[in-house]
Amino acid sequence: MAEQQPMRVAIVGLGTVGSGVVKILLEQAERIQRRTNRKIEVVSVIVRNPTKTRSISIADDLIDTSLDMIEDPDIDVVCELIGGTTTAGDVVRQAVQAGKHVVTANKALLCEQGDELFKLAREHNRAICFEAAVAGGVPIIEAVSESLSGNQITSIEAILNGTSNYILTEMLERNASYEDAVAMAQKKGYAEADPSMDVDGTDAAQKLTILTQLAFGTKVDPKQFLRQGIDKLDLTDLQYADELGYRIKLLAVARLDSGSLEMHTQPTLIHKHQPMAEVYDAYNMIELEGDAVGRTWFSGMGAGQMPTASAVVSDLIDLAVGRAQLSFPLLDLWQAQKPLPVLPAEEIERRYYLRFRVKEEPGVMAALTTILGENGISINSCIQHETDPKSPPSTVPLVIMTHECTEGQMRAADAALSECPKILKPFLRLPIRD
Repeated sequence: MAEQQPMRVAIVGLGTVGSGVVKILLEQAERIQRRTNRKIEVVSVIVRNPTKTRSISIADDLIDTSLDMIEDPDIDVVCELIGGTTTAGDVVRQAVQAGKHVVTANKALLCEQGDELFKLAREHNRAICFEAAVAGGVPIIEAVSESLSGNQITSIEAILNGTSNYILTEMLERNASYEDAVAMAQKKGYAEADPSMDVDGTDAAQKLTILTQLAFGTKVDPKQFLRQGIDKLDLTDLQYADELGYRIKLLAVARLDSGSLEMHTQPTLIHKHQPMAEVYDAYNMIELEGDAVGRTWFSGMGAGQMPTASAVVSDLIDLAVGRAQLSFPLLDLWQAQKPLPVLPAEEIERRYYLRFRVKEEPGVMAALTTILGENGISINSCIQHETDPKSPPSTVPLVIMTHECTEGQMRAADAALSECPKILKPFLRLPIRD
């Protein structure tokens, strides 16, 4: 087979992921060429600050500072790796309009502007590849959009944020405080200096909306469903869950329920016998259920430089051999169709974990059970330990596991519990996945 002309790539952004992509392309050029019968050449790396110290050495003649390089007619593919939605959106539009294919790892951009950008790409007969936008090195985009396309996906349950999963692992296995676990995640490069989008659930919610779009053909704004992060958890919550036979994971869920989509991203108690409970460190896991294939599991590193860079390079290889150009126009990605309604949060039915700090005085349990009972919530089990010396005096910890009830019932109970003088604020409520 005759060797093809090199595929020439411009990389916009040389941060953590961009550096990893350049590292693979430069160090593994021979291997990639052998597998594609085509060279992939980095011809431009566009950065804001060319003098910044970086973890990888790049020839000076490859460094550019102007986005005008995107329109160079010799460039075939643009990798958008700067993050955010404003400049990144402009980069993708400029590249597509200039006749370039695009590879991106930007889940926030796709979540916000995916329909517009994909429409634009189709109009210009270009492809947008985004395997790295969800679950790091796990090839979940290809699995949902291609490998399982003979199925109607009926359920997605996933750990989609490796940073949060690493923090929870550190807390439980090393008895680390939340603050210390975050600091360790930052030291290892799993968390940004400002980790808020990881720990408040935003990142996982954005990734869930992308998978929902692919699996169910419905664009959902993260504001339309429950989102709760791990930033309000205490080490004692993980220890109580362990005592009860559970692990706490930041679980993203989208499933069909009588023609509606039940969606939420929350720290969730998962029974230890479930595969999802055994996912540790910065690993992700996605459980997909299809009407033909049944349940399938995909797992791998969901955070860090090289796993994400691996996914970016896999998209470049798909473009180099021509797979992406063939499949992109045919895939049901952000196509206009009748959306499924999102199930109102109040109608979601689950069991719940409740953790309180209550006054050490008679009548506390009676007050709690009365409030729960008045809202149709029954108690499955209860744990009350002796007073912790570090806790406020004359108070005791109390953990309650409920029977199944609706989110609406729990919200009504929350309001009454907040007014109860025997309960200290704040208290914590988490869903349970049995």
